[in-house]
Amino acid sequence: MTTEFYQGDCVEVMRSMPADRYDLVFGSPPYCDARTYGIDAQRDCESWVAWMLDVTEAAARVCKGPVIWVAAGVTRKRNYWPACEGLMWEWWKRHGTHELYRPCVFHRVGIPGSGGKDWFRADWEYVMCFKRPGALPWSDNTACGHPPKWAPGGEMSNRQVNGERVSGRDKWGRDGSTGNRDKNGKRKPQTNNGRVVDKLHTKAKANGEMEEQGYTVPVLANPGNVFKTNVGGGVMGSKLAHENEAPFPEKLAEIFVRSCCRPDGWCLDPFIGSGTTASVCAQWGRNCAGIDLRLSQVELSRRRVAEVQRVFA
Repeated sequence: MTTEFYQGDCVEVMRSMPADRYDLVFGSPPYCDARTYGIDAQRDCESWVAWMLDVTEAAARVCKGPVIWVAAGVTRKRNYWPACEGLMWEWWKRHGTHELYRPCVFHRVGIPGSGGKDWFRADWEYVMCFKRPGALPWSDNTACGHPPKWAPGGEMSNRQVNGERVSGRDKWGRDGSTGNRDKNGKRKPQTNNGRVVDKLHTKAKANGEMEEQGYTVPVLANPGNVFKTNVGGGVMGSKLAHENEAPFPEKLAEIFVRSCCRPDGWCLDPFIGSGTTASVCAQWGRNCAGIDLRLSQVELSRRRVAEVQRVFA
């Protein structure tokens, strides 16, 4: 896999790049005035929105797939700055309703004591997705999925147009067990003339009925748009991550690299920092380009990728 690094202002660097080069842009910009990064990288809410509109426009030009930002507003003097909401709103006004996806949520345990004496700890951040009109040119939204929790006939239910609730179990058949339990408390299997009904047979039969109605039960379930990952020392993916002021975990980047960047494709992180995105790309067979205003972070990212290459050599 190829990895490229550029030092400079991300907007200027992206404007010098050819259009449509990347399959995915993924990164985490500075959060308003949360940190200076040693370069006075502090903006109030309005100036942050204006700046990020320029960044997003430049990123959308070089990317034929989604542009994804992990970010959050800040609270100052008990007043929340709706920076992310402002960015999405201004983009929506500028480009219309067809170039924005519903944001995802990055769920992590917030800073103890945050929220002050009268509000709640901040446990999540936005994952905003900007795009071109229509479907994404490539995606695998179950790449980080899981087997469906419920077989057809399981716990889920829905309401009909008239409001009547319909149980999935009533509609598609039982899930292979009865409501009765043996003396040890274990649920008894469903039987037919003394013969245990195989769950997979029950599922296959229900699947066939569902397919006749135009629905195919997936092998992997879509993971949904709330991503829970651990953060902090020892769980970020590399000790080198902590040489940056605000790293995010590899597990978060992995979701979007695997789901939104085709194998052997190219991902761009305009705020490469400690090289988390580049590291994940190297692990999962994607090429990556990273930009950072600070030479120290470019060199840190090079070390991070070299670390991965030694492990996977």
